Amino acid sequence: MAAHRPWADYRDYSLLAAALLGLAVGLIARPLDAPVVSRAALLATTGIVLLAAAAATGWRLLRGEVGVDIIAVLAMAGALLLRQYLAGSVIAVMLTSGAALERYASARARRELSALLRRVPRFAHRRQGDRFVDVPVEEVGLGNVLVVKPGEVVPVDGIIRSASAVLDESSLTGESRPVRLEPGTPVRSGGSNCAGPFELTVTAIASESTYAGIIRLVRAAEQSKAPFVRLADRYALAFLALTLASAAIAWLLAGSPMRALAVLVVATPCPLILAAPAAIIAGISRAASRGIIMKGGAALETLARTRVLVLDKTGTVTSAHPEVLAVETMGGISSDELIRYAASLEQLSVHPFAPAILAEARNRGLTLAFPSAVREQMGSGITGELEGHRVSVGQRRFVAPDREPTAELRSVQLRTAVEGSSSVFVAIDDRLCGALLLQDPIRPETARVLRELRAAGIERIHLVTGDHPDVAELVGDVLGVDRVFAERAPEEKVEVVRQVRAEGLTAMVGDGINDAPALALADVGIAMGARGATAASEAADVVLTSDRFEGVAEAVGIARRTRAIALQSVIAGMGLSLVAMAFAAGGFIAPVAGAILQEGIDILVILNALRALGGRRSVLAPGPEIKGLAQDLARSHRSLRPKVGELAALAVQLEALPGREARSRLERIRDMLEQELLPHESEEQRTAYPVIEKMLKGENPTGPLIQTHNEIRRLSRLFGRLVEQLPPAGPVREDLRDLRRLLYGLHAILTLHFAQEDELYSLFGS
Repeated sequence: MAAHRPWADYRDYSLLAAALLGLAVGLIARPLDAPVVSRAALLATTGIVLLAAAAATGWRLLRGEVGVDIIAVLAMAGALLLRQYLAGSVIAVMLTSGAALERYASARARRELSALLRRVPRFAHRRQGDRFVDVPVEEVGLGNVLVVKPGEVVPVDGIIRSASAVLDESSLTGESRPVRLEPGTPVRSGGSNCAGPFELTVTAIASESTYAGIIRLVRAAEQSKAPFVRLADRYALAFLALTLASAAIAWLLAGSPMRALAVLVVATPCPLILAAPAAIIAGISRAASRGIIMKGGAALETLARTRVLVLDKTGTVTSAHPEVLAVETMGGISSDELIRYAASLEQLSVHPFAPAILAEARNRGLTLAFPSAVREQMGSGITGELEGHRVSVGQRRFVAPDREPTAELRSVQLRTAVEGSSSVFVAIDDRLCGALLLQDPIRPETARVLRELRAAGIERIHLVTGDHPDVAELVGDVLGVDRVFAERAPEEKVEVVRQVRAEGLTAMVGDGINDAPALALADVGIAMGARGATAASEAADVVLTSDRFEGVAEAVGIARRTRAIALQSVIAGMGLSLVAMAFAAGGFIAPVAGAILQEGIDILVILNALRALGGRRSVLAPGPEIKGLAQDLARSHRSLRPKVGELAALAVQLEALPGREARSRLERIRDMLEQELLPHESEEQRTAYPVIEKMLKGENPTGPLIQTHNEIRRLSRLFGRLVEQLPPAGPVREDLRDLRRLLYGLHAILTLHFAQEDELYSLFGS
């Protein structure tokens, strides 16, 4: 890990203060008729800064590094030899102010992993006889029996002794679903207990456990980073050679060392030393105002030149908050009633899926009842009495252990396996009535942000995750990434980053502890910091303080604009310096005048550099009313999405349903389309689309969306007509083909249309 050296900060800032003070005293003493004081102050100023700069330059030369500071050292030395003390002092002020600016711009948070270490429990609950005693985690030995209480982090690796345990291992694996572990199952340190207390037998001491290994990976990855080369030094060798050649030629032609000094003074690379740090500081400030913390100029410059992006999945491109994806009913119960029963019982559950089921009930506007006689079996399910019925919610083997596998059950199990979703079954009075399918949704803005990143110059985008390949590849298809790396543990994510760095400068975006080693190894690590993943934040170079994926594109945009402005300032300043060098070589500029002229060039390039404080946004900033409208429409989509999911579910079940029940469910779908969906689409087109056209300044994506509305209305009308013509006993075999065709068609077009609109609303509702 890079050591933090506060003495270096004090040295740079102290030298700047001394140089400013000396120059001020020297200038003030002149009109006060105190030439001795003036000369002494200017001489001391130049001498002190020259000694410090010469020592620093010497150390760099010994390491084989050539910097533009050599020109400033030569100019100050020449000024002292030729008694041009004012010119020397002006150069000293320029040099020290550049060093202080660069120190400020490059100051980085220390990466000592303090937050990561603080998360590790300091104590463990060890069994001693018939009681548990708190002992320092370092004293835990092999074979000890520990208890892990609800909400606690597993302190060491071990084997489950209890009946079961439910762990949230997303910080280790990136997998958002809680894991249920049976007795005898190995468990890794670093996961959180999200159910009842459980016991484990220790199989590895603290220093050799999984969590300690992650810390070592971060340290090793951080140390393996290539050293940062500042922008100024990339031009140093060529500019230094040109300057020395010009000064030598001027001396030879004029026969006067004063001519060579004048060339050195005007050639002193102030634009290189001052403009680039000034632009970088401005860019860092601009980023901070947008909730993006860049840890110094190195991070900003590297991000600006990044060509490859590696994305973690869970919590980065997905929200890490499960949502109800679909409701599969089995029998005569409606989806609303199934949700109402499940949510009423889940009010008293501690399972991680409970908030998602309750949120779905709120989105549907359902009124919940309060259950009684509630019992929860951690990791399996919950039962209780509700309105005179016995209700069970949870895993199928808990809810309906004796239920034979039917076509409906196989359909649910196949869908969850293929899509990577999770299923929660609901039984009423021991009769299986349906299942809720839950999934960690992709952030609606992700696809748009990735398009913006490609437009900004990101050439390759990869997805890395601990998820199963089937799940990961589906997400990769939706996002259009170049490659998917699935089932990768933390140490394997490091290998992925090491592998893709061969394609170009690489940025890694992640949010969890499991991402910290990869973030540290990447050329620039970007942490989604809103969810409190302090390990990722400590290891990263850029931290997004709000949970907005747009921040990634915004950070890249700010970095690229800032670097472009810095380069403009450097090139313009160097061009002006070259012109001044020509005049100085011709004898038209004296050393003192050259120093003052160089300061004028400094001011120009720094003013240009400060343009990095500003920036343009492609979208006008939305006001509270527009944000409220976007959020309301997004909520409407959330409430309608499960009902849209029922279209495909009914298409699958249609042939197996009794005729009258099939007709009843088809009529409910028709009523939902006519009374909820189509009015929503009309209101959207009336209120939201004009706002979108106005906000996007001439870029109008609403034309194709309006055509989609028209197609949705057409299919809904056809479906309604077909349902009206059904016989009272329900659809016959000849009707099923057309009904399925319309149900699948409506499901597909509505799913795509909602995704497109959610992406647009994410521009204004965040």
